Amino acid sequence: MDATVAQFTQLLQNEGITLQPSQLEQFEIYFKELVSWNEKMNLTGITERDQVYTKHFYDSISLAFHLNINDIQSLADIGSGAGFPGIPLKICFPHLKLTIVDSLSKRISFLQHVSNELKLTGVELIHGRAEDVARQSAHRDAYDLVTARAVARLSLLNEFCLPFARKDGLFAAMKGSDPSEELAEAKFSLKELRGRLEKVESFSLPIEESARHIILIKKTGVTPAKYPRKAGISAKSPLI
Repeated sequence: MDATVAQFTQLLQNEGITLQPSQLEQFEIYFKELVSWNEKMNLTGITERDQVYTKHFYDSISLAFHLNINDIQSLADIGSGAGFPGIPLKICFPHLKLTIVDSLSKRISFLQHVSNELKLTGVELIHGRAEDVARQSAHRDAYDLVTARAVARLSLLNEFCLPFARKDGLFAAMKGSDPSEELAEAKFSLKELRGRLEKVESFSLPIEESARHIILIKKTGVTPAKYPRKAGISAKSPLI
């Protein structure tokens, strides 16, 4: 075990997560495939091994420090990009039924390849826009936990993500800098989409000490019929 993996393993153990050798092997395969495919398509600007382990893998798993993932059965990761946080959480918690929605077919192709290479089961990859997929009965008001690790503002993410969460389920928006302004702006969208702010967890990534915030929102009722609005409308006219 080299220094990068040893540090990664110890950091997770400090949070009560112990990985088996087979899981560590999955993370290493994931890293190699990410870097290889990144040469052909833009998946990430972070390719140095220690940085990928910290800024992508550890950061994705950090959600499990603030939620009991063992109590979660179904996870929808919206706009997952290169698979964060969904794939790292699936590696750590194989029981999860993971659904990933992404609008770019090339990214879905990458994620299908990675899922095959990692021999993951219980993973559904959907090429489509969140606004369209959330109107399908199989995915609407259906998931225990919905995640988005995205730069979009919370008022927009709420409309993309909350329709996927079941009543009493959770939406976790993973952010970098202090989201106080976004939270104030998102009050109307939360009310409209039957969401209630539960808490905001703040912490720093190890080593580089960059700020991270996880906004946890509880779904209080079924999604009103008019949401989400048709693709493109949310971005042009967010619920604020």
